[in-house]
Amino acid sequence: MNRRPKKTSRITPSRRDQILADFATLRLPVTADQLDAALQQAQDTGLSHLDFLHRLLADQAGQRRQRSIERRVKDARFRDLKPLAEFDWNFNPAISRVQIETLAACDFVRRHQNLVFVGQSGVGKSHLIQSIGQAACTLGFRVRYLTSGALLEDLTAALADQTIHDQIRDYARPDLLIIDEFGFDRIERNVCPQAASLWYKIIDARSQRRSTALVTNIDFEAWADYLGDPPLAMALLDRVVDGATIVKLKGKSYRVHRGEEKRAAQ
Repeated sequence: MNRRPKKTSRITPSRRDQILADFATLRLPVTADQLDAALQQAQDTGLSHLDFLHRLLADQAGQRRQRSIERRVKDARFRDLKPLAEFDWNFNPAISRVQIETLAACDFVRRHQNLVFVGQSGVGKSHLIQSIGQAACTLGFRVRYLTSGALLEDLTAALADQTIHDQIRDYARPDLLIIDEFGFDRIERNVCPQAASLWYKIIDARSQRRSTALVTNIDFEAWADYLGDPPLAMALLDRVVDGATIVKLKGKSYRVHRGEEKRAAQ
């Protein structure tokens, strides 16, 4: 008598295991415990399909967004990490809180427009511009912060090793390039005879393509004298201010005020 071959039992993965495998393939770090907890919560509270999916993925998405923000803030290389909420608006009431908070929404970055802060030393320009830069990082923009002197040092070194074109391309990439302390120290220009040309190359590479924020303590009329090349200064100024938001910050110096407080406490 012929006997039929005995069937071997096949173990098929459960739908739960398939979902976990799919998460792994998509590189979504949802663990079995997290899935089970979400399924139990959906069963207990009668969640809809969309609510269930949102509860399952929201924490993971939030963690990934936070890591991305932290990475962008680190890559920006801010000198100080001071949120806008820490700024003392009462010390210099002439500074418009509404205007600064509007700028922190970064619509100017979306429109590829420039931002210029002009004002005397100590009124809070660096604090405000770095706070705006940190807000841009939170909103998903790539930001780079550095002083004018550091930028010239970097570009001068690139001239020496013949990598200037690569460096200019690198500085053209960030959505927002913040150049602080422009004009603060004439020495930075004197030690670099090509300073005016190098600044122009950076601004021209970004013009109408990306946003540049410039922080300075010299009025526009003094740029030609500072740069030492009036025609190039005019060309640079034209590209910086064309369609830019120009904010003139006035008020008392925080540094002077802190110094007076220290002397009074002694």
